[in-house]
Amino acid sequence: MTRRPGGSSHPRPAGHGDRTADGRGATGGPRASRPAHGHVADRDLRRWLADSTPVAAGGRAILLQIADPVVAAGVRRHSDFARRPQQRLAHTLMFVYAVVIGTETDAAVATAFVDRAHRPVEGADDVDRQRWVAATLFDSARRAHELFGDPLSPDDAERVLAAYAPIATSLRVPADGWFASVASFDVYWGATLPSLHVTDDARGIVRDLLHPRFAPLWVRTAMPLVRIVTVGMLPDALRTAYGFAWGPREQRRFRRTVALVRRVRSLVPGWALRLPGPLLLRAMHRIAARYAH
Repeated sequence: MTRRPGGSSHPRPAGHGDRTADGRGATGGPRASRPAHGHVADRDLRRWLADSTPVAAGGRAILLQIADPVVAAGVRRHSDFARRPQQRLAHTLMFVYAVVIGTETDAAVATAFVDRAHRPVEGADDVDRQRWVAATLFDSARRAHELFGDPLSPDDAERVLAAYAPIATSLRVPADGWFASVASFDVYWGATLPSLHVTDDARGIVRDLLHPRFAPLWVRTAMPLVRIVTVGMLPDALRTAYGFAWGPREQRRFRRTVALVRRVRSLVPGWALRLPGPLLLRAMHRIAARYAH
């Protein structure tokens, strides 16, 4: 790994579930290994996975997810987004950290929370939708590091893609339903983006997410920065579909914001960049303890 001094149906993913006799993926690349929860042995890979840089792309991931009308309808009807929009992002991050870098217990607790939340939601167990949710998390993490941190080399991208496989399987995607290679992921990604459709449900969620009325003051204070980063990271067509104004002035603001975040990140020690993960996992276990009583 690069070291830092610290509803319509989705297309079937290319290479999905297909292996040749020598165990290689259908795209010709090596079949990604599936690290078990909490057993990412490669220290550099684990440090990259624990880095909080992808938090900057959390809003982008949510907007991509809800551009699927079935996902948007489920979120709109079963989430308290208007009053606690930041909670969904925090819970998503808890889930990712628990499954990717946590222990077996962490992963089990996070998966139980997701199962409980999805139980009343129509379409929540649809494999195509859950694969899409997991895919947005991988692509947004990759994109965040390209913009703000340490871009992945091709070999490292393959290893990170494999490390994200447990996210998909925790969302009930079959083990062979993840991607054999980054090449197969990119084919799927390029084929899926044109199939997305932004609905009124999605636009309502975006209003609550990017213009929170009931969020704490510190959240509302940070929102101008969050908005420019979130909107700027979206694919062009999706940005247009959501109706965001975007011209030369917004593009300049985005470039300046990216440069600022990169500078600030370069000054933050690696241990501090990895601190949100353990803090979120502790918070998750506190919530679990309250449910247990």
